[in-house]
Amino acid sequence: MPTQAPPTPAKPSQTTAEKWTMADLQALYDLPFFDLMVQAQQVHRENFDPHQVQHSTLLSIKTGKCPEDCSYCPQSAHFNTGLETEPLMPMDEVMTAAKAAKAQGATRFCMGAAWRGPNQGQLEQVKDMVAGVKAMGLETCVTLGLLEDGQAEQLKEAGLDYYNHNLDTSEEFYKEIITTRTYDDRLTTLNKVRDAGINVCCGGILGLGESDTDRLEMVHTLANLAEPPESVPLNLLMPIEGTPLADNQKVDPFEFIRLVAVARISMPKSMVRLSAGRETMDDTWQAWCFFAGANSIFYGDTLLTADNPQPEMDKALMDRLNITSMPA
Repeated sequence: MPTQAPPTPAKPSQTTAEKWTMADLQALYDLPFFDLMVQAQQVHRENFDPHQVQHSTLLSIKTGKCPEDCSYCPQSAHFNTGLETEPLMPMDEVMTAAKAAKAQGATRFCMGAAWRGPNQGQLEQVKDMVAGVKAMGLETCVTLGLLEDGQAEQLKEAGLDYYNHNLDTSEEFYKEIITTRTYDDRLTTLNKVRDAGINVCCGGILGLGESDTDRLEMVHTLANLAEPPESVPLNLLMPIEGTPLADNQKVDPFEFIRLVAVARISMPKSMVRLSAGRETMDDTWQAWCFFAGANSIFYGDTLLTADNPQPEMDKALMDRLNITSMPA
């Protein structure tokens, strides 16, 4: 029997102003699994070295007592999760953590603060941290919540490379998860980041109770931005006791892998990052995600307040898969 030729990679619809329609994305998602994997891998190889994965480290520089009510988050002041709150870290401790991350092979250092948004005094301190990390030769990223006018420009001047602000889910399902800020609030902050010339880092979370359609709607929004995010983190819900989503049903691994592939095909130039939840993914699950186009991970034993695979475990997996760390 002759070998079947691999499927031709799907292209975005040319019939509307959208780069990708929901029908396009649904058609991709519904492909036979191996056909979807082949298409995603073809797109991935056209844009990246398939044997390299970027290593980023995420540090919580201010923990807990966040006024937002994100239903998945142990840092929300609305839920009793037993989390020990911590004020903004001193500059020297942040620099020590950044040096350690670089020594372990991280090329991007991300700093997260549990705020609705920073005031000017807080922003001044973060700007110093950004400048210090940048001086070490690391890419810089922060996630500080909503930004006011002019704040993104200040962060850009300090040397910020990426700003993370996730959409989390679809616009329709969003209000089931968060009530203290709107979807438009998030899009407004993304626009401020983009207008300031900072790279956008924006993705979502699987396992919130959303449908497949909600997941594709989220990708649809990201892929159809004027410029898709340079970085797209895909998180798996980490159920935390005390949050409203503590007993949510687990996500099927193949559903997660399919969404990675759809994100890769629809945003071919973006870094697609495996973010929260890798601690619960076995090696085979992660390997399929890399084949489907994921090419970035958070590296280190903690991820804000959640567990992350130990660095030695990640190194062992990368060695088995013949994957090397992406250079800075």
